[in-house]
Amino acid sequence: MRYSPLVVAGLTALALTACTAGKEAAPSLGARPRPSGSASQALPAATLTLWHGFSTGPEVKAFEDAIAGFTKKFPQITVKTVKNVQDDQITQAIRGGKAPDVAASFTTDNVAQWCRSGSFQDLTPVIEQDGIDLSVLPEVARAYTGFAGKRCTMPLLADAYGLYYNKALMKGSAPPRTLSELTALTKKLTVRDANGDIKVAGFVPSFQYYENTPAHLGPMVGARWLNDDGTSAIGSDPAWKELLRWQKELVDWYGYDKLEKFRKGLGDEWGAEHPFYAGKVAMVVDGEWRNAMIAGDPKAKAMDYGTAPVPVADARPDLYGGGFTAGTVIGVPKGAQHPQQAWELVKYLTTDTDSLVTLSNALRNVPTTKAAMESPKLTKDANFQTFLDIFAHPKTSTLPSAVNSVFNQEAFATFLTRWEKGAVPDLDAGLKAVDKQIDDKLKLSGS
Repeated sequence: MRYSPLVVAGLTALALTACTAGKEAAPSLGARPRPSGSASQALPAATLTLWHGFSTGPEVKAFEDAIAGFTKKFPQITVKTVKNVQDDQITQAIRGGKAPDVAASFTTDNVAQWCRSGSFQDLTPVIEQDGIDLSVLPEVARAYTGFAGKRCTMPLLADAYGLYYNKALMKGSAPPRTLSELTALTKKLTVRDANGDIKVAGFVPSFQYYENTPAHLGPMVGARWLNDDGTSAIGSDPAWKELLRWQKELVDWYGYDKLEKFRKGLGDEWGAEHPFYAGKVAMVVDGEWRNAMIAGDPKAKAMDYGTAPVPVADARPDLYGGGFTAGTVIGVPKGAQHPQQAWELVKYLTTDTDSLVTLSNALRNVPTTKAAMESPKLTKDANFQTFLDIFAHPKTSTLPSAVNSVFNQEAFATFLTRWEKGAVPDLDAGLKAVDKQIDDKLKLSGS
């Protein structure tokens, strides 16, 4: 299970400016002739180390089951895994010349820095050598695994974000397809007590609420984060202003103080008292993994709910069906002692259909290749199919690869907290100030 990119990245990201490998003699991908295809069986025996972030028993077992398929194919290669590893540990190991052979990360926020610095090896030469057709991956997955022409990671599993709705609270209403429909339905479904306090919220518009990050909601209006030259587009893209004005109008309808009182009284996002389970919120934006959490909760699994794509701007019906995506990435760090064998493992885990289906069925995340998404072995129902469709939709977007990705998100999120509180007198000026923060940071990073 994975959490929102900003939450994970905020805990693990490091500003990486340069990497030095302590073992200069470590071989690298493409440094010598290598067997590929059917000749891969001729690879020398090796013991690989693989670091990953999975931590719970079922997650670790699922990953081990997928690796077992690889070792069956390559019996001369042993894979030793280390669980619950975060990005800062990976970065520190690479800097210290003690990199694992393979490393997997739950967040895409560090991919650009890893690619730019060379701390993860460019996979392009071996992808081409092995004749891998990357069109088996949706374009958006190809986008978040590389930076500036370098593909230093491959997508393993993905998260996609859509709308969950409580059918009992909806009372026959169809899930909203546009922002105006979402507003109307929110007002219809909201219940207040005699003091005007919120008892049931149709939808919580606060950017401080669980998965309501700007990254997850931006696709509702097709908002852009960066210009072509890498500078911030937040202040110049009118889509952001449309989203923020819509959001603020709904916050003001609730009353900011009333909404904050309600929000702060809700249960833990990851616990059994989630307000969606308890019928306190009728509609929420969330990831595909929420299906598994609902099914695994004794109280929640009896809930009658549905899923749908997120509503979109009224003037942009072409966006409907898409949403936000990101996911687990995996690659070969600089300094890996067995890079050729490591690449074979990465290739297997990210392109073998049975491997991806095994992981998806166990973890309930979206498999990243078209063949895996269409496999008859993939366990799915209507609620999970929604997220497969969102991931494959041509309008689905992700955060653009950026060396300061975490900073960019945090700067914007800080502004949005002030905005919804009513502490921003001039939206245009406020967004331009966010642009300046991001662009100044970009200059400092040397980009």
